[in-house]
Amino acid sequence: MKYELSENIKKLRLQKHLTQTELGKRIGVTTSTVASYESQDRLPSIAVLIKLSAEFNVSIEYLLGVNKNKTIDVSELSDKQISALNVIVEQFKEDNTK
Repeated sequence: MKYELSENIKKLRLQKHLTQTELGKRIGVTTSTVASYESQDRLPSIAVLIKLSAEFNVSIEYLLGVNKNKTIDVSELSDKQISALNVIVEQFKEDNTK
């Protein structure tokens, strides 16, 4: 789990084109702390996991490697908009199996 967490933090940071310094500022830790998370030298606190989850818009379970599914925050969307997104997701899944 520690390995997956460090790999996921680094992968998500790079996907957002953030430096360790930029990520650290966004979640309230130092550059060296982010580096220690990514090198498996240190585990983030629950509070930092929550901030990372919000920053990357993924679940804590995804960060930890427990759940491989990313999540999308739909809390501000209408039921109609959520239904439309579900149709798109299902189409992508179908396209990926072809």
